Amino acid sequence: MEQKPKKYIVVHDFKDLEDNGAIYFKGDKYPRKSVQVDDERIQELLSTNNKIGKQLIKEQE
Repeated sequence: MEQKPKKYIVVHDFKDLEDNGAIYFKGDKYPRKSVQVDDERIQELLSTNNKIGKQLIKEQE
């Protein structure tokens, strides 16, 4: 059985410097449609190891 791609939701507003400065607001889906994001970037945003120092996204249930 094929795994569905994980979906994420923004938990803290941020400007994604790796997505042409796209602004994401709390409650938005991440990433926006037609944007490919690598696992390393997802892990960075799921953790506090980013420029803001806060978890910015979480896995959508």
